Amino acid sequence: MQCLYCFTPIITSVTWSNVFYPSSFQHFCSNCLEQLSMIEKPICPRCGRPSNNLCIDCHRWEERPDYANVLKMNRSIFSYSNFVQELITQWKYQGDYELIKGFAPFIRKAFSANFGQLAKSLTIIPIPLTHMRAYERAFNQAQAIAQIIANAYKIPIIDALKRNEEITEKQSKKSRYERLETKNPFFLSQKLHTNVLIVDDIYTTGMTIHHAAKQLKKAGSPSIYSFTLAR
Repeated sequence: MQCLYCFTPIITSVTWSNVFYPSSFQHFCSNCLEQLSMIEKPICPRCGRPSNNLCIDCHRWEERPDYANVLKMNRSIFSYSNFVQELITQWKYQGDYELIKGFAPFIRKAFSANFGQLAKSLTIIPIPLTHMRAYERAFNQAQAIAQIIANAYKIPIIDALKRNEEITEKQSKKSRYERLETKNPFFLSQKLHTNVLIVDDIYTTGMTIHHAAKQLKKAGSPSIYSFTLAR
């Protein structure tokens, strides 16, 4: 096998424990695996970033009456290091869809650890793309992550969240202040009265997730969680 990112040959020693069941983490070489900066405890109880207590960002969200308590908690797998950024960029913007195979075991493990006991009560809602973004990328990265969770835990995915096509500017091109002042681009095509797991690739300021959570909360979803690859 070759590493999905750097194409280095992956050589593993064969033992009785893996001869019939090869490791699911073999899609990345040891060098790439070492550069994947996993988020470890202690973490902010709300957004999941490394922190001993509720972080400054989450305190700020609680100070905004229109967004306070709309999101119960977010959990992410990786810190958004330079390497993780490069990896996601190659997957998301350069169309290297096969990288999802490398992310998959991390997604399943992190979901199980953080949401396993809630799984049966959840409906998954991936963050949608505009038609233009979907055409450019050929796939929705949030949908790809959501599908791995849905397949592993038999949880329904409902594309109830829609995006206003007129609000198309990329969040990555905006400053922090501009992101936080962005108009809510989402609306619902149907109401949900179940607990919801919003899925996206990156949690940066949390604006996208909070926009989505706000619409879901107003429509009657009792508890709203989110899950992303990176934070």
